[in-house]
Amino acid sequence: MKLIGSYTSPFVRKVRVVLAEKKIEAEFAIESPWTPDSHVPDHNPLGKIPVLILDDGTPLFDSRVIVEYLDNVTPNNKLMPAPNRERMEVKRWEALADGLVEAGVTAVLEAKRPAGEKSSAWIERQQEKVRRALDYMASELGENPWCMGTHFSLADITVGVALGYLDFRFPDLDWRSSRPGLVRVFDKLMQRPSFIDTVPHD
Repeated sequence: MKLIGSYTSPFVRKVRVVLAEKKIEAEFAIESPWTPDSHVPDHNPLGKIPVLILDDGTPLFDSRVIVEYLDNVTPNNKLMPAPNRERMEVKRWEALADGLVEAGVTAVLEAKRPAGEKSSAWIERQQEKVRRALDYMASELGENPWCMGTHFSLADITVGVALGYLDFRFPDLDWRSSRPGLVRVFDKLMQRPSFIDTVPHD
């Protein structure tokens, strides 16, 4: 298999963490969807990363699709439960964390627009989404050691990737001071090789 992506994309990082946790080997091909000569649209008509190319040449895109596929490839280190209420809860955490990341990415892209074209109101709208998502995560987590209670799952991976993205792109955002539960989970995640080896960088 081959994973197409970048070191900066949080959605690519989510897939890389899952690959590491599942102990699945995949070539990592660095490719940006933003360059004029990008080959990403050759594999994903939406022009987005990550893209996972299977051994038979089939491309999978959207990180949620990819990680669900990977979790079913091998039975070891299951990250998602069987289809039931608990699985829905894991997917809910994933949707929340991915939504936080999407708002953050949107704010970053808007901030890069020329001065006369960027909208500070739009950036603030996205940042407010981030704050609300953080507060909701902290409330849902409570005193639990992991998002799903006592066991590590895809929910923790997606939350950890989202928090790591905030540290990378919004270093001045103080998400830690009033959310000790999220700090506890993030600190534990950053002791895992899968997170240590995938810290985003330009």
